[in-house]
Amino acid sequence: MTKRTETLIISAMILGIFMASLDNTIVSASINQVIKDIGGFEQMSWVFTAYILASTSTMLVFGKLSDIYGRKLFFLTGIVLFLLGSALCGMAQNIDQLIFYRTIQGVGSGALLPISFTIIFSIFTDPTKAAKMTGIFAGVFGLSSVLGPQLGTWISEGLSWRWCFYVNLPLGILSFLILFFALIETKSNLKPKIDYLGTILLITTTIAVMLAFEWGGKKYDWSSTVILGLFGVFTVGIILFIFTEKRAKEPILPLHLFKDKVISGTSFIVFCQGVLMFSAITYIPILAVGVLGRHGSNGLLTPMMLSLMAGASLGGILMTKFSFRTFYLFVMGMGIVTSGLLFMVGPDTPFFEVVLLMILLGSCGIGPLMSVAQNAVANTIPKQYLGIANSLVAFFRNLGGIFGASIMATIVNNYVQQQMTGKGSFSNPDALLQEQSSLQIPAPVLHVLRGVLSDAIGHGFLFALIVCGIGFIISMFIGNARFTYKGEKEKATEV
Repeated sequence: MTKRTETLIISAMILGIFMASLDNTIVSASINQVIKDIGGFEQMSWVFTAYILASTSTMLVFGKLSDIYGRKLFFLTGIVLFLLGSALCGMAQNIDQLIFYRTIQGVGSGALLPISFTIIFSIFTDPTKAAKMTGIFAGVFGLSSVLGPQLGTWISEGLSWRWCFYVNLPLGILSFLILFFALIETKSNLKPKIDYLGTILLITTTIAVMLAFEWGGKKYDWSSTVILGLFGVFTVGIILFIFTEKRAKEPILPLHLFKDKVISGTSFIVFCQGVLMFSAITYIPILAVGVLGRHGSNGLLTPMMLSLMAGASLGGILMTKFSFRTFYLFVMGMGIVTSGLLFMVGPDTPFFEVVLLMILLGSCGIGPLMSVAQNAVANTIPKQYLGIANSLVAFFRNLGGIFGASIMATIVNNYVQQQMTGKGSFSNPDALLQEQSSLQIPAPVLHVLRGVLSDAIGHGFLFALIVCGIGFIISMFIGNARFTYKGEKEKATEV
């Protein structure tokens, strides 16, 4: 493979990853314009939920299929589905159509991220270069999170919210054409047997548990029939799934892989990382506006995501210098430290101190694991399972994110409700998130409300601290494995 071809392939995959990861943040910034145009305020959350449900539940499926039929086929399939969903979203006439089309987008996204990392490990046989590239790819995720809100606001107000979806089309088409002509892959003569039952059970159980976390404590009580029913579906489904996979000739998720302590340990560690990362992404903007009074400011989330990019890139560069356990202990330890510091943030905390805390969180508490975990699993797993390996990391991170954001929401909401019951007409902290409303609140009451909200969010981050503590303990037992060159890897002419 020539240097020019290699550069073209990398650029095309970066376009695909950027497009998919940008979509949630750019849409969140335009949601007000969407509701104003086609309505559907009550179903607004499903615009995001449908996307992440579809994406997460199909990641492992696409990873396995790419192992069987080739990376190129399913990466291009992911682009086509994502572009189809984007075009349809732009033409949606009501909220139900938009939700359905977002599901199509999500399915496409489920192929793009994990398979892109698989292609990287297939192209680069030099472990140092592969590690650096995964750091860059992980950094693209952070960049999209920074640019998304600004782009979404600018496009939806200057053009139309529909262009937040149409903007994907030129990016996706360019990525598709480059990969179609530049990427070469081998053709297999084998006719593998698809594990259809395992696939159905995997998707069903994933959706059930994610809906339980998404709805629990918010739309329904944790003890409600709906939530208990969803957990029941998950429990029965996971038992049937394990039984099916043990008997399948070509299981969709080879369970024997989890016997390796690096793979099982990494899966749990990235779950913990997802808890902290998604909790921060959800509540840091609320902390900035409702507690610190920074209305209209993205001044906390931006430094966190920019430093996440730096941490991911640095983790890729230092990959070969330390064992995986060293990285995991460091990141989980910093997760404990930053969660503890976030617990102590209050209305009187200087803004620059919180900015520094966000930089510490992104660069040390989240970022390095974005690249290190991907490399750890890929370096450990047998080559024929490379696609499923890269899917595992994204799958467990997303699952942890949904779990963490849901549990934190329950903690925050319950704390606020307990503290503000019977406090009079200004007992609703929602007013803190609206600039005009907060200006009308008397100063003493405003201080009390901000204190309650900061304490509530702080208690939520105590939960993240506990999760990171468990992750720290698990990290001690994954052994001394480190990134090493595998001589049996093929030269980067075929994928």
